[in-house]
Amino acid sequence: MNVTAMVVPLNLFYLSRTNQVTNDMQPKTLNLLYWISTILFAALMIFSASGGLKPSPEAVAFLHDQLGYPIYFIRFLSVAKILGAIALFVPGFPRVREWAYAGLMFDLIGAIVSIIAVTGTVDPGVAFIALAIVLGMTSYFLWKNKAGR
Repeated sequence: MNVTAMVVPLNLFYLSRTNQVTNDMQPKTLNLLYWISTILFAALMIFSASGGLKPSPEAVAFLHDQLGYPIYFIRFLSVAKILGAIALFVPGFPRVREWAYAGLMFDLIGAIVSIIAVTGTVDPGVAFIALAIVLGMTSYFLWKNKAGR
């Protein structure tokens, strides 16, 4: 994985904590970036979960045969990811949204760790997962700054 891909989210985290991002940007721009990153993040999570609702032979071969997850866990993860993606858009429940972000990040980080542990290398598919992590972190930090939390 490229080192720059790891530095960008950390830099965004630092800037969001020091409010340099929000001080230099218009509220309209922040709102637009928030919605774009959140919609893309939720879409990626729903897309990645769609194959596990009714596990295809390819999904079972990868998750069960290669990674060693039980077959029932594939459907559970898929439902949890879809519910988490929906929770990102439910207004009035900030704690639920916070837990949804946390759960989706645990899923993505766990996927990267599982792939690296089994294959012993950084598979090209890890870049796709890293993209989802960057989108999720961007959405989360813009949401926190937007809400003034």
